[in-house]
Amino acid sequence: MVATNDTPRPANTVQLLTADGRFQPSDPAGEYLPYLERLGEEDYRTFYRDMVRVRAVDDEGANLQRQGQLGLWVPSRGQEGAQVGSARAAKPQDNLFPSYREHVVGMIRGIDPVGIMGLLRGTTHGGWDPTDPAIHGFHLYTLVIGSHTLHATGYAMGVKLDGKVGTGNPDVDEAVIAYFGDGATSQGDVSEAFVFAASYQTPQVFFLQNNHWAISVPVKTQSRTPLYLRSSGFGIPGVQLDGNDVLAAYAVTAKHLDDARNGEGPSMIEALTYRMGAHTSSDDPTKYRTDDEVAYWAERDPILRFRAFLENQGVGQAFFDAAHEEAADLAADVRRRTLELGVPPIESMFDNVYSEPHPVMDEQRRWLQEYEASFGGDA
Repeated sequence: MVATNDTPRPANTVQLLTADGRFQPSDPAGEYLPYLERLGEEDYRTFYRDMVRVRAVDDEGANLQRQGQLGLWVPSRGQEGAQVGSARAAKPQDNLFPSYREHVVGMIRGIDPVGIMGLLRGTTHGGWDPTDPAIHGFHLYTLVIGSHTLHATGYAMGVKLDGKVGTGNPDVDEAVIAYFGDGATSQGDVSEAFVFAASYQTPQVFFLQNNHWAISVPVKTQSRTPLYLRSSGFGIPGVQLDGNDVLAAYAVTAKHLDDARNGEGPSMIEALTYRMGAHTSSDDPTKYRTDDEVAYWAERDPILRFRAFLENQGVGQAFFDAAHEEAADLAADVRRRTLELGVPPIESMFDNVYSEPHPVMDEQRRWLQEYEASFGGDA
């Protein structure tokens, strides 16, 4: 028996596709399957293209870091199904708060992946402007574990206070998603976010990607019960799904986002998935997990699973060839433009620290200018 670090898996875990890509729904309450009626064949193809595109970008990011072009890379390999399904379930007016691994969520919402590269290269403090209408409410990465769940909850409180919930108008009602990992559930900030979300009945979904490892600590050490039950202690209902099943991720998230927009309050989704790579490029996962465990999850790869499903639907080789060629072209373009990123103006470190001019920032800027000038024009 391969040790997988699984917490006990309840019988009501939602799964629509088996590990080998067969459509064999496990939806005990029958509440999620109707949401697949929103999808057509082109949506399925889009899901696949999303997943292979981000995996190609992910591989390129790892290469760039190893070649000294990035200070850090945060891989998302293995988690594409959970991310694509949930992101495609969101509406344009929704706001999404990522941690730092949700690359494809950002790409779906409109960010240029070079913004991620610039952030990890150190040429930008943010990478993109979440208020840009073309970004569709995708907020900045947060490397402080769990803190952004409070930001998301505060934003969701504002959405409710602004009357953008439960109006019955699908173009007005908004919802919020907060993405976080299993390790973040051990942080006090997440518990505090649950308190405020439950108290104010915020229109939000807490989307937990349980990738089984909080850096080097397995889930079974962090929690003796399934993580989707944790929010229920705060009065927030939770559900667990197979996070490597992109269709389950879509259907469950679509349902809970609809509930949030309709004024039914917050909920939590635990997507069971696996981080196939390192926690970040500074980590060595061979020190704490076995090759057998990785091989077990490789057989449950979300891309291979969905490809098998599409093949069973009659999708031919030409589509897959074109999708992978498109992904390779994107990765090459991202690499080229990343290497072309220039050195930002040194004064940019003072921008956006405060929303208004601030005497401390003015003094620090003046000191830096004088310091730089002390080296002379050829420095």
